[in-house]
Amino acid sequence: MKGKLFLLPTFLDIDAIEVIPKSTSEQALQLKYIIAENIRTTRRYLKQLDKSVDIDAITFFEFNKKTSNNDLNRFLKPALEGHDVGIFSEAGCPGIADPGQVIIKLAHQKGIQVVPLTGPSSIFLALMASGMNGQSFRFHGYIPIDEQKKIKYLRYLESEARQRNETQIFMETPFRNNKMIETILKVLDNKTTLCLAANITGQHESIQTKTIAEWKKVTYDYHKQPCIFLIL
Repeated sequence: MKGKLFLLPTFLDIDAIEVIPKSTSEQALQLKYIIAENIRTTRRYLKQLDKSVDIDAITFFEFNKKTSNNDLNRFLKPALEGHDVGIFSEAGCPGIADPGQVIIKLAHQKGIQVVPLTGPSSIFLALMASGMNGQSFRFHGYIPIDEQKKIKYLRYLESEARQRNETQIFMETPFRNNKMIETILKVLDNKTTLCLAANITGQHESIQTKTIAEWKKVTYDYHKQPCIFLIL
C-alpha cells in the first residue's frame, strides 16, 4: 500500500505560529520523510511546533527550481514503499507561488494520494481583506523587473481588471516594493483601485485599499516588507 503526500502550509510570519491549525501541526510532527524548499528553516519550524521532536529521525529532501527529475523520483520513493511524505513551502501553502507543484504533479502520475492541509496563504488572505472581486481574480506571480516592460505589464493588468471586472494579484521582491508603488502611482489611472497587503498575520500587518488618487496623497514605506499587490 502506498503512502500519502501531505501538503503542509507553514506560517507567513515567524511570530505567528498560532495560525497553523492543530491538525496540520500534528500531522507535520508525525512525518519521517519531508521534502522541503529549505531544510534549515523547516527543521527550525518543526522545533517551534514541538521542541521535543526528534529531528535526527527525519529524512529530509531539499528541492528548488533546479532539482532534477531523478531527484524528484527519489523524493517520492518512500511513498511508493508505503511511508507518508510531507512537502513544506518556505512560507504559506505548497504549490501556490511555490515550486512544489512539480512534485505534486509527479505524485498524481505515480498514483500517490495527495492530501492538502489547512494553513495560511498570503495571496488568498490578501484577496479576502482587499474588498475586491473574490469571484473573479488572477494571480500573476512576479511581474517584469525592467521598467519599460513593467509599465507595459501594469497597463495590461489595469486593462484586464476593467474589461473583466477581475482582481489582478501579483508580488514583488520586498526591497523593490517602494519602487513598484512609485511606478504604479505614475502609470495607472487615478480611479483604479490598489490594495497593498503587507506582513499578513504578523504584528505589523497592514492591509489598505485605496484609489490611485488616494494613494498619491499618503506617505508610504513598504521597503523590505512581504507584500501582495492587488489591482481592480
